[in-house]
Amino acid sequence: MSRIALLSEEVASQVAAGEVVERPASVVKELVENSLDAGAGRVEVRIARGGASLVRVVDDGCGMDRDDALLCLERHATSKIRSGADLATVATLGFRGEALPSIASVSRFTLSTREHDAISGTEIVVAGGRIREVRDGGEAPGTSIEVRSLFYNLPARRKFLRAENTEAGHVEHQLHLQAIGHPGTGFSFIRDGHLVFQLPPAPALRDRIRDLHGAGFLESLIPVGDGPPGPVTVSGLIGKPGVSRASRVQQIVFVNGRAIENPAINHALREGYHTALMKGQFPVTFLFLEMDPALVDVNVHPAKREVRFRDPSLVREAVTDAVRCAIENARGSWNEAFRPGPPAISPAPASAPPEAYPETPALIPEREQRVLRGDWSSFSPAPAGPAASAAGYESVGPAAPAAGYESVGPAAPAAGYENAPDSAGGFRILGVLGKLYVLMENASGLVLVDQHAAHERILFEELRRRMEQQGVPGQHLLLPPTIAVTPKDREWLLGNLGTLQRMGIGLEEFGPSTFKLDTLPEYLMGGDPAQTVRDIIDELRQAGSGASRVRMGEDVIATTVCRHAVKAHDTLREPELVKLIEDLLACELPYCCPHGRPTMIQISHAELEKKFGRRV
Repeated sequence: MSRIALLSEEVASQVAAGEVVERPASVVKELVENSLDAGAGRVEVRIARGGASLVRVVDDGCGMDRDDALLCLERHATSKIRSGADLATVATLGFRGEALPSIASVSRFTLSTREHDAISGTEIVVAGGRIREVRDGGEAPGTSIEVRSLFYNLPARRKFLRAENTEAGHVEHQLHLQAIGHPGTGFSFIRDGHLVFQLPPAPALRDRIRDLHGAGFLESLIPVGDGPPGPVTVSGLIGKPGVSRASRVQQIVFVNGRAIENPAINHALREGYHTALMKGQFPVTFLFLEMDPALVDVNVHPAKREVRFRDPSLVREAVTDAVRCAIENARGSWNEAFRPGPPAISPAPASAPPEAYPETPALIPEREQRVLRGDWSSFSPAPAGPAASAAGYESVGPAAPAAGYESVGPAAPAAGYENAPDSAGGFRILGVLGKLYVLMENASGLVLVDQHAAHERILFEELRRRMEQQGVPGQHLLLPPTIAVTPKDREWLLGNLGTLQRMGIGLEEFGPSTFKLDTLPEYLMGGDPAQTVRDIIDELRQAGSGASRVRMGEDVIATTVCRHAVKAHDTLREPELVKLIEDLLACELPYCCPHGRPTMIQISHAELEKKFGRRV
């Protein structure tokens, strides 16, 4: 007796629905994508009880005649492709021809549509995948789809739905994605009879972001784009250094107008931010990638959430370069408030005694200066002891007042502000709060500088620059360990031995699948050297050919300079503070330390006036 049988059309549609329709948000996604493909200028979405009771999507797109309306409810019926060759050049959001029949098979479904030049439209009523009625309709031009009682005929699937607020949140998130990806289309969202948002068509992405998240959020973003033309074009907006989230909820990426998820892009974003992003945090991005559809395969996931790139390294490098350039370009606007150059500090009175400003050591201790000149043997972990001594500083000056505020230099006049910041964006150092935060005044208000984070950034960039220019000297190991590698790792290592040697890592082939580790830079000493090298090799392979090879050791550099930077409670005199600020402003990335924490915080006059009740 035969045990294999063909499934009925109804059961086959329900099986397909399990891949396409996971929850009400999936229904909204598929229907809105169809509306956008139909050229809709406005889309209205209405839900009830989180979408389980009702999902209604109305658009003003091209509409359909009766034949197309009936045919679109058949599985694998689509207007987007005609042959297998078209799959390589898909330019629309939908193309599989599974969404509408899958949704209709697990709900009570009503389709109303009319073409713009037609006298009347068509209305089709479907229940559980079976067409119940076809009649003329008098709807406005466009298409309206109503989905009621989702999963009514699959009670087991209905039990998997979450609370109404959770499901409604997923629907709203999906609409946010579509609204951001298509700012030229107007969107309205109505939940349980209440208007949640109504977005008019926007001329640009910035206007859509402002409508969704507010003007304050928009100010925390910087533009991406205007790069050299290439096979992959990257544009959009990303968060400034220091603007991040604990999850990828606002890490939004579009490829040819489609919101997607891809590990290569996630890695490229982190590499682009690099030390401007704290570990465990994720950047805020609204990125748009445009490329030849033949370079990306969108037919790898039933819900079209994931894509596969023909050349992942090309895409990764394009995103990394675009993000890095955007952050570097943002430095110009950042310097509008903090321009390089000597701060406008009040000079010492002519009558000041010589001991008021005694000879002070340089900001970077002698040990670190020797390292930056190439003497790496002195760059070892700081000895145990007081923080100031470990950093190479001598504690100088009288003890701070009980309030934790130490005055540096002559006090500002009580009135008149003769030494107020100039209009060119200079600043004046006021003092040190808690022996950690340098207080400054500039034309915009109050500035707080974390002296430890600032010195970390200065030492980090100096040490990295030395590594990039001269390479890292390696120290020979007394007992060289061996590292067993896979065939793929062996092939990669043979092609990158020179790069590793420049980083101070000396490897020599020692058999068919083994390498001998001869040298390591001093800052990598300690722990398991073989495992340390394996970790660095993995990072290098993930970074791709476009990443700076020296950057791969930067995590270790950041940890090392953290031990040698000035600490909290280290007393700095006025000339040292001036040098600290000057060197910080001359850095490539002055607004954050190597770990991604901010070095400077600006508190505007407007914020201060609000705090004191002078402004509402």
